[in-house]
Amino acid sequence: MNGAQLPPPPPPSAPQIGGQRPPPPPPPGAGPGGGALPPQIQAQPGQRPPPPPPGSRPPMQNWRPAPGGPGAVVQQPGFAPPGPPAAQQYRPVAQQPPPGPPPGQAMHHHMQARPQQLPPTQGPARGISPPQQPMQQPMQQYPQQYQQRPSYVPQQQIQQPPIQQMLPPTQGIPSLTQQMGGMNMGQQQQMQQQHIQQQQPGVHSPPPGSQSHKQRTRRAYATFNPEVSGDAPSQGGPAGYPPMNNQQMAGFPGTAGPQGAPITGPQTFVPGAQAPMPLPNTASPYARSPGAVPLGQQSQQQQQQQAPYEPQKPRIDPNQMPSPITVHMHDQESYGSAQPYSTAQRLNAPLACTEFTAVDDGNSNPRFMRMTMGNLPHTEELLKASHLPLGIIVQPLADLAPSEEPVKLIDFGEEGPIRCLRCKTYINPHMVFINGGKTFVCNMCRHENDVPDDYFCNLDMAGKRLDSETRPELRNGTVEFVATKDFIARQPAPASFVFAIDVSWNAVQSGMVTYAAAAIKEALYSGPGLPSGVRVGIVTYDRSVHFYSLSPSLDQAQMMVVPDIMDMFVPINEGFVVDPIEAEHVIKPLLDALPIMFANNRTAEPVLGAVVQAAHEALRGRGGKLIMFQTALPTFGPGSLKQRDDVKLHNTDKERSLYEPQDAFYREWAIKLVEDGISCSLYVFPSAYIDAATLSQLSTVTGGELYSYPAFEGGRDGRRLVADVRADAQRTYGGSAVLRIRTSDGMRVDEHYGNLYMRNHVDVELAGVTSDSAVGALLQYDGKLDEKQDAYIQAALLYTTSDGQRRIRVHNLAAPCTTLIGNMFRSSEVDASMNLIAKMAASDALTTSLKSIREKLTDRCVQILTAYRRNCASGSAPGQLILPEAYKLSPLYNLALLKSPALRGGADVPIDQRIFHMCLLRQLSVRKTMDYFYPTIAPLHMLAENEGVVDETTGAVVLPTFVRASYSLLDPAGIYLLASNGSLMLWFGRQVSPALLQAVVGVSALEQIDSKMHSIPEVATELNQKIRAIADGLVPSRAGYANVQVVRQGMDQAEVQFAALLVEDRNNDNMTYVDFVCAIHRQIQVEARPKGPSEPKWSYH
Repeated sequence: MNGAQLPPPPPPSAPQIGGQRPPPPPPPGAGPGGGALPPQIQAQPGQRPPPPPPGSRPPMQNWRPAPGGPGAVVQQPGFAPPGPPAAQQYRPVAQQPPPGPPPGQAMHHHMQARPQQLPPTQGPARGISPPQQPMQQPMQQYPQQYQQRPSYVPQQQIQQPPIQQMLPPTQGIPSLTQQMGGMNMGQQQQMQQQHIQQQQPGVHSPPPGSQSHKQRTRRAYATFNPEVSGDAPSQGGPAGYPPMNNQQMAGFPGTAGPQGAPITGPQTFVPGAQAPMPLPNTASPYARSPGAVPLGQQSQQQQQQQAPYEPQKPRIDPNQMPSPITVHMHDQESYGSAQPYSTAQRLNAPLACTEFTAVDDGNSNPRFMRMTMGNLPHTEELLKASHLPLGIIVQPLADLAPSEEPVKLIDFGEEGPIRCLRCKTYINPHMVFINGGKTFVCNMCRHENDVPDDYFCNLDMAGKRLDSETRPELRNGTVEFVATKDFIARQPAPASFVFAIDVSWNAVQSGMVTYAAAAIKEALYSGPGLPSGVRVGIVTYDRSVHFYSLSPSLDQAQMMVVPDIMDMFVPINEGFVVDPIEAEHVIKPLLDALPIMFANNRTAEPVLGAVVQAAHEALRGRGGKLIMFQTALPTFGPGSLKQRDDVKLHNTDKERSLYEPQDAFYREWAIKLVEDGISCSLYVFPSAYIDAATLSQLSTVTGGELYSYPAFEGGRDGRRLVADVRADAQRTYGGSAVLRIRTSDGMRVDEHYGNLYMRNHVDVELAGVTSDSAVGALLQYDGKLDEKQDAYIQAALLYTTSDGQRRIRVHNLAAPCTTLIGNMFRSSEVDASMNLIAKMAASDALTTSLKSIREKLTDRCVQILTAYRRNCASGSAPGQLILPEAYKLSPLYNLALLKSPALRGGADVPIDQRIFHMCLLRQLSVRKTMDYFYPTIAPLHMLAENEGVVDETTGAVVLPTFVRASYSLLDPAGIYLLASNGSLMLWFGRQVSPALLQAVVGVSALEQIDSKMHSIPEVATELNQKIRAIADGLVPSRAGYANVQVVRQGMDQAEVQFAALLVEDRNNDNMTYVDFVCAIHRQIQVEARPKGPSEPKWSYH
C-alpha cells in the first residue's frame, strides 16, 4: 500500500488515587461484596439512579457491564488496567466537587485539592472546539462497579479483549501508528457522553452517528469567537493563549521560572505552553512589533485557571508527524545526484524546492509547467471520487539551472511554425506522422493535416521522421518560435522602465526617498543590470508631477513640473527614457540629489492617479513597466480615494466589502495599460490605511506585483527594499504577452488564476511577464479520455522580449490516463496542488466570506484523505489515520494556509496587510509558495566542518540540517536562523555561551547585542563567515541585501513575530499541527463510517 500510516496513541494512563489503581469491576449486578446491588441503588434504563443510602458507596455513572461474564475485564476510556484496590474513602454524590469555575472566574480553595494527581492539561487552540473529553477528577471518586450505563446504550454483552491486550507491546515512545490508533470515534463519543451526563444529570447526548451529533464534530476549524478573543486580553495570560503550566511564565517561552530560576536543558512544550501572543495594539495597527506581555507578570488568577479537572489528551510524538524537511531531504537525495532527471520518464517530477538538473526529452521542464497529478483520470466521475484538484501551474519564463540547456529558438521564416489547421496546436514531439511522412495527426484533436512540401521528410521503420533528432520542435518539450507579422499588432520596441517616486512629506520623513533612490541606482548599475535593451525614465510627484530629461547630451538632469494634474501631459519628447549606460553620468547624480532636493517638502498629498495617466502617455506605443513607490492614501487629483476602513466590519461577513475596489478609476486605467503593454509593480509604505484593495488593481490586472512595507523604517526595511527593487528590475522580462492553454479532447480549462486580465475565456493577457510570473489553470472534463492514450497539454506564450523581439514560447506536456484511483494519488504533487488551492482561495475571498473559505479548505482536506482511505486503504484499522505518500504534507500545508494573514480569523490583521497577502498568494510561484507556507530554520551552533562553505561540485553553499518549525525543538543554548518569505530572523537562546556569542556577533552577553541591527556583523572568525554564507544561501534572491531581525529569547518583542511563523505550534488563532491532524482524523472517521439508508451524508458545502 502506497501510504504513510500514522499509528494510534497508547491508551491514557489511569489516574491513581493514593498510589493505587481502581479495583476491577465486579460481575453485572454485583455489589461491593460480590452480591447483588440493593434495590434502592439499582437504576432502570433511561432513569437517573437514586441516591445511595447512608454509609454506602454512591454509584458510578456510565458503568458498562464487563463482557464475558464475571471474569472478563473491560477497560473504560481514560482508565488503566485493573490493579489492586485503593484504600480511599469515597464521597457521596452530594459532596462531589464541581467540574470547574466559569470562564473568567477564579477557582475557590476547595477546588484546588490534590493537583499532583492530575496529568498536565493540553488545552485546545483558541477558537477551536474539539469534541469534549470526560473529566477525570469526578471519575476518581467512585469505583468502576457502580457506573451506570447510558440510557440509550443497548444492554448486551460485547465480547472483546481488554484494550491493553489488543495493543502490541512497545518500548519507549510508541510509534505514530500506535499513538493514532486509540483515537477511534467509539471511545471518543462514549467519553463525551459521560462528560455531559456528569455536568448535566438527566440530560443525555444524541447517539453517535445522528445528525445533531455530527453537526458538533464536523469542523476542524471552528468559528473565531470575538467574545473570547476580542480586543481586550483575556484574564490569565496573553491574548489568544491558554494559561501556561505551573512552572511557565506568562511572558515569553524559555524565560526563568516564577522564582527566577533559569531553565536548564531543552524545553518540552505542550499545546498550552506555546510562545506568547501580543496584546492588541489599537493605537497603531500597522506597527511591526505589537506590544507583548511584560516579562514576569503572571496573575494569580491565571495560575488558578489551570483547569485541574480537564483530562489529559492522547500523547502523540510530534517528531513522527510528516515533515517537509524529511520529504525534501529524501527528494533531494533522489533527484539531486549527478544523474539528471529526464522529462520523458513516467515518474513523479522533482519537488519545486529540490535542486535538480532536467533534460528535455519531449516533455516540458517541471520549472515551466507542473501538473497537480501525473496520471489523469479518464472520466470526471473518477476525478470527483478522489476529490483531488486537477490543474496546472504555468511559469512560462522561469529561469533554468546553470547546468540545463537554454530554450532553443526556431525561425520558420515568413510562413511561421507548423500548426494544426483545426485547433491551431503548434508542432510538438507528440504529433504522429503517417502516409510516409506526408500527413501528421494532431495530438490534441486527432485531425489529419498535410505536411508542407518544404517540411517533408521520410519515416524510418518505427514511423519516426529521419530528421527528428535534428529538429528541436520534434525533440524538445519547450521551444521558442520567431513570431511572424501575423502576430505583431504594432511595431515591437525595447521595453522602458519608468520609476515614479513619491516625494511627499511622509515619504521624506520615513526615509523612503533615500532608500528608493539607492535601490534604483543599485538595480541599474550593480550585478547583471537591467535586461538587454531596457531604457529608463524617472518621475517624482507630490501634488504635482516632476519629469526629468536624462538625455546623454546633458551635463545634468533637467526637471520640468506639471502642476495641472487634471489635464496631464508629458512635457519631454526626447530624453525622457534613455539607455542607462549611456546616461549614467546624468542618472547617478540625480538619484543622489533627490533626498536633498525634497528634504524640506511639506506637501502631504501624493497624486497617484495623475502619475498613472502620465506613464500611459509616455509609454504608449512602446510598452514597458511602471514601478511606483507610494506612501499614503491618494486623496487629491484624479483617482482620489476616501478613508473607508471601519474596525466594526473587521472579522465579520461585511469585511468582504473592504476587499473590493471603492472606485473603478484604477481598474479602468489598468485595462488601458494592458492594451498598450504596460505593467505596473506597486511598492506601498503604509503608516495608516492606504486602501490596498483599490490600488492593487494596478498590479493584479497588468501582471505586476504588489510589495508592502508597513511602518517603513530605513534602518530596518531599507535593505529589503533595495533587494526587492534590484530583483524586480533585473529578472527576465517580457511585455505585451498573451497566454493560451490547449488541452486534449475531453478536457478544457475552466478557470485561470493569477495576476492577469482576460478579455475572453481563453486568452490570458499579461501586460508584463517575468521569470517569477505564475498562472494557475483549473481543468474540467467535457467528455471521456481514452485510457489507452496519453492526454496532452500545450501552453503557448506570445510576448515581446526586453530588447524588442516578438517570440512564441511553447511548452508541451503528456500525461498517461488511468482508471485506478490509486495511480492518481500515487502520482499527485502536493506542492502544485496547494499552490493552485491557495490561488483559488485568494480569488474566492472577493465573493465568499473568509469563514466559508476556511471551512471549505478543511473540508477538502478531509475529503481527499477520506477518499484515499475509502478507495485505497479500506482494509486498515478504523483507528489509524492513513495518509497518501504524495499527500502526507497536505494537513500541514492546509494548516499553514489557514494561519496565513490572508485567510485567518481575528480582527488584529489590518485590512491592507490582508489584501497584500491575498495578492501574494495569487502571484507566487510553486517554489515561493512552499517557502511562504513553511519557514526554514537552520541551527548555527553545531555546524559541521563542511557546512557553511561552498561545494566545489555544485557551486552552492552547503546548508545544515534544518529544524522543524516548533518552539519546543529550539535549544535555549543555541542560535537559529529563520528564513521566511525572503526575510531572516536571528534567534538567540537564553543560555547561549559567551564563547559562542563572541564568535558569532563579537559580544559576550545577550544584553550587549544591538537588537536594532539588521545585518549579521562581520567578525574575524570562521563561524561568522559560515553563518553569513548560510544567510545568503537561504535567500539567494536577496543575497547580500537580506534584512536580519535579531530576536533574543525572552527579551525582544520581535519574538512574538518569530513565534507566529512557527507553523507547528498553536498561534494565529489556530491549533497545533498535532491537534489539527487529530481533528482531521476524527472527521475522516465520521465520514468513512457507513451511512444508514435514511441518514443523510455529510455535506461539505
